Amino acid sequence: MRRPAADPGDRRHGPGRVILLVYLIFVIGTVSRSAAQISTRFDVAPLAYCLSAFAAVVYVVALVSLSLAGRRAWWVSVVALSIELAGVLAIGVWSYLRPDMFPDATVWSHFGRGYLYIPLALPIWGLWWLLSERGSRAKGRTGEQVRTPEAR
Repeated sequence: MRRPAADPGDRRHGPGRVILLVYLIFVIGTVSRSAAQISTRFDVAPLAYCLSAFAAVVYVVALVSLSLAGRRAWWVSVVALSIELAGVLAIGVWSYLRPDMFPDATVWSHFGRGYLYIPLALPIWGLWWLLSERGSRAKGRTGEQVRTPEAR
């Protein structure tokens, strides 16, 4: 029995599936690492660890919104990934200017060097996907596909 073809606007297939997998890995990694840092070493770098926890929340929001269909989920994804990109750029610069405030690696410090710079590339890749024709087709209302000019 053949499986039905994936909806071309579904972000959970093709490159979208890989993006979701990477976000899932980052959710697990950042939530657990920030929880460990805050619970065991908070006095060492409270600001850095709180920013790490904020990054974890952004990754959770991105993962959930990317996995949902619909216009609202699409917009939440765009906003979450934009915040993520701004965060990794700002904290990346800040961590080089004030390394004393980031004694331990966090997900966004040094542009994600401790995570193989994936935190810098991931929001760019995700925004590219969301803003591409295929990704933007998924922003229609829940269960409704936005018609492309070719389909009209």
